[in-house]
Amino acid sequence: MSKKGRVLVAMSGGVDSSVAAMLLHEEGYEVIGITMKTWDYASSGGSKKETGCCSLDSINDARQLAVKFGFPHYILDLRTEFGDRIIDNFVDEYMAGRTPNPCVLCNTHIKWDALLRRADMMDCEFIATGHYAKVREENGRYIISKGLDDWKDQSYVLWGLKQDSLKRTIFPLGGFRKPEIRQLADERGFNELAKKGESYEICFIPDNDYRSFLKRKINGLAEKVDNGDYVLTDGTPAGKHHGYPFYTIGQRKGLDIALGEPMYVTDIDVAANKVTLGAKEDLQKETMTVGRYNLIKYDALPNEIEAHTKIRYKDPGAKATLKVENDKIKAFFHKKVNAITPGQSAVFYEGDDLLGGGIIEAAIA
Repeated sequence: MSKKGRVLVAMSGGVDSSVAAMLLHEEGYEVIGITMKTWDYASSGGSKKETGCCSLDSINDARQLAVKFGFPHYILDLRTEFGDRIIDNFVDEYMAGRTPNPCVLCNTHIKWDALLRRADMMDCEFIATGHYAKVREENGRYIISKGLDDWKDQSYVLWGLKQDSLKRTIFPLGGFRKPEIRQLADERGFNELAKKGESYEICFIPDNDYRSFLKRKINGLAEKVDNGDYVLTDGTPAGKHHGYPFYTIGQRKGLDIALGEPMYVTDIDVAANKVTLGAKEDLQKETMTVGRYNLIKYDALPNEIEAHTKIRYKDPGAKATLKVENDKIKAFFHKKVNAITPGQSAVFYEGDDLLGGGIIEAAIA
């Protein structure tokens, strides 16, 4: 056993997780690599060539790196768990008129749980991933903070992690910028790995067409929801749409309607299959309610606390005052923000530290 300890590293085959494994190996940890197969696109009815973290090429890339560095590598089949928890939830949320973020749910309920279970089986004290974030222990709590690289920071998708998980988690890339990671791979002879592109799609929808995905998952969906009503914010009929699940709050493109001025989706009425359109200012809101929240930095929030609040992954964020009411967080923004979207994650920061986050339930004028 290494003096540093044994660590189970999640390896997708991409440059980030690969360099994470390299760095830990070079630091003296006893590394065990594991690649989680969470889906296969063919079983979802897609026709595009399988790419990304679950493809055979990516699995082979991860294994070849492990062989070169001399540590074990395993493949973990999580397709059943992933389908039951993540894909089913994704479909259910759109059918409920909300816009989910499956990466948050996957990190919280699939990846970390699966990694820790296997870590225990392999006598690994730690687990590690290639996320751009940091974790530290302070006053008995394990606190996530933003990664050094603002552009790549991934703390937003980690708000659901529990203290028991964070206690055993290492983020080797938290103190690096992405160009440095590519350089590290290149310097170690992994030239092709260093050139691998970024992946921005949802892993189980590599063609980025979630509408077609929903149609494949629900037989007859298009026919059931087609020809719903567009209405304006004052209730005036404005035409027909293709079905409420195919729209999201703040959407402007792909509405297939011309009203003489830019219009945005401002509300979705599931029961009536009705989509409300309005001007950009109609998306501006000051207050939201957030449920199913998890706290990172503190075990409880004070009666009132100011936090930098993000309402989507690439949102720059805005100041808000948080209050806990009836087991929900109510966020009062200091200035109106654009397109608060139910189903997305609201994530709260104190400086670079992650206070916690939750699921947006409603926007209030």
